[in-house]
Amino acid sequence: MHWTSLQDFLAMGGYALYVWGSFGACLLLMIAEPLLVRHRLSQVRAGLRRERLAETLDQENA
Repeated sequence: MHWTSLQDFLAMGGYALYVWGSFGACLLLMIAEPLLVRHRLSQVRAGLRRERLAETLDQENA
């Protein structure tokens, strides 16, 4: 495809909404995925800490 101006490039031959929407969705997911993984990892670690603390308290009370 040959673009004569920046406006033609941004219009993407009439498919700008699809093309730029796809890029935007992909970018959003690529940013969100590591953030969600980090959040889930911190939840798992907190759960493991609570379990370890509960086991320690059970052993002390037994």
